Amino acid sequence: MEQQQQCEAWSQFLNFAKTSTSISAFHNWLSPIEVVSHSPEKMVLKVPNIFVKEYLLTNFKQDLLSFVPVLPSGEPALEFVIEKHDRKTRPFLIPQVAPVKPQDEKEEQEAAAFEAQLNSHYRFTTFIEGSSNQFVKSAAIGVANRPGMTYNPLFLHGGVGLGKTHLLHSIGHHIREHHKRLRVQCITTEAFINQIVDSLKNKSIDKLKRFYRSSVDVLLVDDIQFLQNRTNFEEEFANTFETLINQHKQIVITCDKPPTQLKLSERMVARMEWGLVAHIGVPDIETRVAILQAKAEQKGLTIPSTMAFRIAELIHNIRQLEGALNRLSAHSRLMHATINDELIDRTLKDLFHLTPKEKITIETILKGVSSVFQVRVTDLKGHGRTKDIALPRQVAMFLAKELINESLVMIGASFGKTHSTILHACKTIETKVTGDDMLRRQIDMVRRNIDMQSA
Repeated sequence: MEQQQQCEAWSQFLNFAKTSTSISAFHNWLSPIEVVSHSPEKMVLKVPNIFVKEYLLTNFKQDLLSFVPVLPSGEPALEFVIEKHDRKTRPFLIPQVAPVKPQDEKEEQEAAAFEAQLNSHYRFTTFIEGSSNQFVKSAAIGVANRPGMTYNPLFLHGGVGLGKTHLLHSIGHHIREHHKRLRVQCITTEAFINQIVDSLKNKSIDKLKRFYRSSVDVLLVDDIQFLQNRTNFEEEFANTFETLINQHKQIVITCDKPPTQLKLSERMVARMEWGLVAHIGVPDIETRVAILQAKAEQKGLTIPSTMAFRIAELIHNIRQLEGALNRLSAHSRLMHATINDELIDRTLKDLFHLTPKEKITIETILKGVSSVFQVRVTDLKGHGRTKDIALPRQVAMFLAKELINESLVMIGASFGKTHSTILHACKTIETKVTGDDMLRRQIDMVRRNIDMQSA
């Protein structure tokens, strides 16, 4: 009788949870949980993985107190067992709960109409990691491993062709492969706007809203900057954004600038800064060479290191690097020519003439840091160790490593420091910026000042 009461108590909790969460969330997180054993002192639950346990306690801890045994400390008396994936039989004790019906055929058809495809070439395994993108890649992997549980939303920003879209699609692939219950939707902002326009024309806007707010578990949005100056579309996106966040659904956004520089409402900017804002910088020359040679290998080409370094020295943008490689590949195969300096000069001369902005220098960075942190440039170059000087100096070193295509030894020499000091400063800032919103905004302001000076 007592065993039956415990099963009934868990069934009552599940019936309660169905009324306070979406069908998709219930199906993904709560339905797989099973009661293994129980006593008046505690209840043992079997969960597919640790994330289900964390989801249950994070979202229903207080509600559980009304249904399960309670410890003297006031905590729910629950013990969790992680399910073994190779088990062949189910436990004999299964709560008798009214089954949750999956989406009906019509709803599945509606959802399929909005599905977006991921680029099969954009995966974490094909993303070349370097000092400029190491932190961003780590954040992306963290989100992909624990969608909705770590950084939410994750906002990736940086210049054109630096790998934002690659990471966005990599997250989508990883979640689809390792979290098969979750529905992933990857879309550009322009496509989202077009969907809204088409839905308004076809009088099916409710169908679109239902898909994004009920059927999507992971929303990946590329190029959010195209939402600027489009108030009505921004409002629709903001409502969708808030609904998904409140349901603990994962959102990842890419942009060419940080949220504070976007011409969007304060409400929207604040929402995008809720989670983690991560900047992806221009890769250093070693990373660009590695990217060039990796892509060449995919195409069956071999480019000698000296030539790869020459190309990477003159072309900083990754998309332009890939375009340069496509040209070399085409000329080499169509003309049966060997890739050498002459072919490179003849084929890529117009790309080599695309000179970037005025070169960013240590002095440019020091002036930008000095302006934002209200310290003197001479103090940044000095040896003072007070906090009001040491932190801005570390920020300057961090930005120098990110923005200047020089070795750590050369950067260290510019500051009168060793390369290990530069590396320590960079790691310190990378750690601090994840939990310090003010510091993150200050660094973004310095970047804007540097862009203005070098324009």
